[in-house]
Amino acid sequence: MAPVLTSPLVSTQWLADHLGADDLLVLDASVHTDGIGFDMSWHSARDAHERRGHVPGAVYADLIDEFSAAESDLPLTRPGVDRFESAARALGVSRASTVVVYDDGIGEWSARLWWIFRSFGFDAVAVLDGGFPKWRDEGRPVRVGALSRTPRPSADAFVAGEERPLWADRARVLRAVDGSEPAALVMAADPAVLGDDHPPIVPGSTTIGVRALLDGSNALLRQPELKRALAPVLSADEVVTYCGVGSASCVDALALTVLGHQKVRVYDGSLAEWWREPIAS
Repeated sequence: MAPVLTSPLVSTQWLADHLGADDLLVLDASVHTDGIGFDMSWHSARDAHERRGHVPGAVYADLIDEFSAAESDLPLTRPGVDRFESAARALGVSRASTVVVYDDGIGEWSARLWWIFRSFGFDAVAVLDGGFPKWRDEGRPVRVGALSRTPRPSADAFVAGEERPLWADRARVLRAVDGSEPAALVMAADPAVLGDDHPPIVPGSTTIGVRALLDGSNALLRQPELKRALAPVLSADEVVTYCGVGSASCVDALALTVLGHQKVRVYDGSLAEWWREPIAS
């Protein structure tokens, strides 16, 4: 029987206790970047997964190619249902799986893959709190090399559900800006990552960067501190998070979900789309 999740987060100790359990699938969603602002580029971290090590038994999940829309002219756009279902099946996800996702950074990529899974109706998924940095720094086992995995039999094949309303588009953000459909807008990217020479961010936004939500071990702050960090938007009926390409925004969405907020959306196009047609501030 697969381990039962009681939170969107699992601790490193929880994962250590359950490694090897039936139907537990651990995914490394790491993505590496170069540059800042308009010069930023994104690269697969598969080589680092295989050569520098990963949680034993973890499978690499490619957010750049497999879990993004191939036809989009925006980076890292979420996949459609068929592409998502195919990518999940290829990793060995079944209807009986419990999935734990991590990355080797500050958690933005694991949070994004977690959000994608949830948006297609799969709730047996959690983020490893603190990710690979916390796991490694605690001296827990690390495996080097690739892992081959055979997909589940078709009788137990994963089937994606209808997409839930967990995403916002530009039109939704514009309605929040003009007040016709209010929502708190949260910019989750570190301003330093955006560079100095860029158009304005979305008017009326509150900046709550990912690092403001993390403790010294790379894990999310405990709930009292997390509530204080998100206090400017926590009472809003709806919150829309965004960043550069919709990755860091998923950490803020994860934190709000941990605190029990019931209506959070991620602006998938984020500033990569917004800056194409900026509006007057």
